[in-house]
Amino acid sequence: MTKLHFRPYISNQTLLFPSRIDEDIAEDDPVRVVNALVDNLDLNNIKALYKEYGRSPYHPQMMLKVIIYAYMNNVYSCRKIEKLLLRDIHYIWLAGYCI
Repeated sequence: MTKLHFRPYISNQTLLFPSRIDEDIAEDDPVRVVNALVDNLDLNNIKALYKEYGRSPYHPQMMLKVIIYAYMNNVYSCRKIEKLLLRDIHYIWLAGYCI
């Protein structure tokens, strides 16, 4: 039986720039609430649904954070979410800079 591997997910990773990206996000921003909420959820039932073969998937914790935050902002299109992951600081922070 092979072991299940997710793509790397480091939520507090430092960038090549002198400051961290989370310093540019306000302390009372809703994105921080989503981040804290999902960090405290037990996702073992979701992880059990993943198969142990094939390409390594994105971490379900990161995916859930991004989807919840996108839905909070009335963004339902996968293509729009993808674009936001590439250019919006809030989505980039939630994704842990791994997109």
